[in-house]
Amino acid sequence: MFFSLFFVQLFPSLVSTFNPSKACYLKAIETQPNFAVAWSNLGCVFNAQGEIWLAIHHFEKAVTLDPNFLDAYINLGNVLKEARIFDRAVAAYLRALSLSPNHAVVHGNLACVYYEQGLIDLAIDTYKRAIELQPHFPDAYCNLANALKEKGSVAEAEECYNTALRLCPTHADSLNNLANIKREQGNIEEAVRLYRKALEVFPEFAAAHSNLASVLQQQGKLQEALMHYKEAIRISPTFADAYSNMGNTLKEMQDVQGALQCYTRAIQINPAFADAHSNLASIHKDSGNIPEAIASYRTALKLKPDFPDAYCNLAHCLQIVCDWTDYDERMKKLVTIVADQLEKNRLPSVHPHHSMLYPLSHNFRKAIAERHGNLCLDKINVLHKPPYEHPKELKASEGRLRVGYVSSDFGNHPTSHLMQSIPGMHNPDKFEVFCYALSPDDGTNFRVKVMAEANHFTDLSQVPCNGKAADRIHQDGIHILINMNGYTKGARNELFALRPAPIQAMWLGYPGTSGALFMDYIITDRETSPIEVAEQYSEKLAYMPNTFFIGDHANMFPHLKKKAVIDFKSNGHIYDNRIVLNGIDLKAFLDSLPDVKIVTMKCPDGGDNVDSSAGLSMPVIPMNTIAEAV
Repeated sequence: MFFSLFFVQLFPSLVSTFNPSKACYLKAIETQPNFAVAWSNLGCVFNAQGEIWLAIHHFEKAVTLDPNFLDAYINLGNVLKEARIFDRAVAAYLRALSLSPNHAVVHGNLACVYYEQGLIDLAIDTYKRAIELQPHFPDAYCNLANALKEKGSVAEAEECYNTALRLCPTHADSLNNLANIKREQGNIEEAVRLYRKALEVFPEFAAAHSNLASVLQQQGKLQEALMHYKEAIRISPTFADAYSNMGNTLKEMQDVQGALQCYTRAIQINPAFADAHSNLASIHKDSGNIPEAIASYRTALKLKPDFPDAYCNLAHCLQIVCDWTDYDERMKKLVTIVADQLEKNRLPSVHPHHSMLYPLSHNFRKAIAERHGNLCLDKINVLHKPPYEHPKELKASEGRLRVGYVSSDFGNHPTSHLMQSIPGMHNPDKFEVFCYALSPDDGTNFRVKVMAEANHFTDLSQVPCNGKAADRIHQDGIHILINMNGYTKGARNELFALRPAPIQAMWLGYPGTSGALFMDYIITDRETSPIEVAEQYSEKLAYMPNTFFIGDHANMFPHLKKKAVIDFKSNGHIYDNRIVLNGIDLKAFLDSLPDVKIVTMKCPDGGDNVDSSAGLSMPVIPMNTIAEAV
């Protein structure tokens, strides 16, 4: 944690002369077996060679021969500390302090052991004693700050880091750790400056490389982040945190296989690394391998019971597979986690899109979305882009409003299944339609249709920089920009946070509020968003006359019979009895309802393991009848 081994300070010549020194000390012991100094010096040599147990043996022999040998006790404590044999290290340091009560370095090292044992208050008191004895002791201030931060006294910790830096402006650990605090406070630019300063002082500082990379990833600078993670791993090949975090970057870059390899390597290095197990679970979850995801999340929680991200993601996975075991207890804990995170102004572990699955209050759902909206603002702040200038009054270009639709789902996706004809349905005399794709061309007819019917189609997936992508939208002179992703997969809400258009609205792809100051309206309807619940939205409600939810099935399947041809009431529902009415006596149920019709459908060959010669009975039930029955 801090302090180089004391013997290196006492015997620097040993570092470069191991073999000759070793021979000399062995000869001295052979000549005089009770020569305690020779035993201690030989222990230093063995420790420098990585022979920890031999080092411990020789230091213990030295103090046995000379119970008042202060330096040997200090060296023994240091080696035991590095070997994480904490109880014996404490005993060695306490014996050293009994011989020299005012030895500041020993107090500092003893405090480090207390910290590792989780005895935070005792560690703080011991660090303070070290500082009393040696006020100009930057290592002690830095480590005291670490303990104070662990206890939650962040302001005091920050003050101690600053004191350490006043005493030693090039104290790399303090620069790195102070940067961590700045990052947690949201002062990203200052955090980056401090990380870079730490690396100027100590270019081989693996932790600073990894921490800087993490911030760069947060800023969207993925390639630079990847470079620093690789540097961290080059310096420290068994740096499990760097592997795990590099996996997060590769995942964001859509390199799923690379991310999987990084998480797996992190777990190989440290099988008890809960974060890596959780990250591995996220890969399985996103890939649809829910059973593996559940297993990995449970492993993470076994290793780290207080792990909100893993717990909330596990809850989501269990909901996906309809595992309702202990559901009420699970939901109660999930709500408690979210409440605590919101109170502490942290990014909640529940994603905005998933928040609708849980018994959270409307205010909680809005607050969760708001935190994610603020995160988008944090990401764009690092671009230092001046705000775009928009006219106070919108004036249509050549009599036409320019409307831009932004989506990652222009392709084979339910969003396009629903709205692929919308671009071509605008009145060309009044509207000029722009579509901005956030995903590459998937080659499907859905993509082709949107591209053909929009007046302009731009593939922004080829423009990864949010600033440049927003510039492109602004250059097009868009009057109304529509966000069709919200917080769904593939979204780039940072584009909207940059406000490239004077009016920005949510529509269709995301069913809730954005919680974001940069979204002005949500296109909805009175049934979906009654005026009484307007406060649940950060946006103004823009009502469609009927429903905001459109469908393109009539255009997609014009050759199929419409339900009117089947001749039943217009307010009816068609139920697939194999699914909706599973486990119910279908005939008895239908016989009990008036105005029910049975539509027989033929299955194609090989369809769903059903005999193709048989018909499927599809009950057609009037809406009011089924509602009353249920």
